Amino acid sequence: MLRAIIGKILYESIGKHMPVSFSRIKIGQKAFRAFCAKQYIKYCGINVNIEKGASFSRLLSISDNSGIGINAKLYGEIVIGKNVMMGPDCVIYTRNHEFSDISIPMNEQGFHEAEIVIIGDDVWIGGQVIILPGVKIGNHSVIGAGAVVTKNVPEYAIVGGNPAKIIRYRI
Repeated sequence: MLRAIIGKILYESIGKHMPVSFSRIKIGQKAFRAFCAKQYIKYCGINVNIEKGASFSRLLSISDNSGIGINAKLYGEIVIGKNVMMGPDCVIYTRNHEFSDISIPMNEQGFHEAEIVIIGDDVWIGGQVIILPGVKIGNHSVIGAGAVVTKNVPEYAIVGGNPAKIIRYRI
């Protein structure tokens, strides 16, 4: 528990603000951010790249050779497979507001149960993508920049738009 707290404090106070991994300034920022994350998230594989400004919960699992984009915001339980690329400013949500009772103001209805988001292996998530609760992204898929993913994405699919729709398949 103490290790997790120290890892989180180090990440939030130092790692999150270090230069991007591709900066000319090389001060071990990629390794430092991965080290901090390993201390407090559920699982952190090898060669993980967490970029500057990224936020994520302790419920994150990220596998080998995967990355979290600059300023990405990952809320709740998320499983990221191997070899996943993520562009900047992505947001992944695992819960949403309740709004079914029209006799009660929405801000007083609370939240739905959290729903895990699963991202398969070899996935490319473009910049400014939004992924909603409970979505599963299939292996080898591409999510186009700016897409809002509201439903599961099949393997090898290329999706884009708001809401995201299948554009074509990679195979």
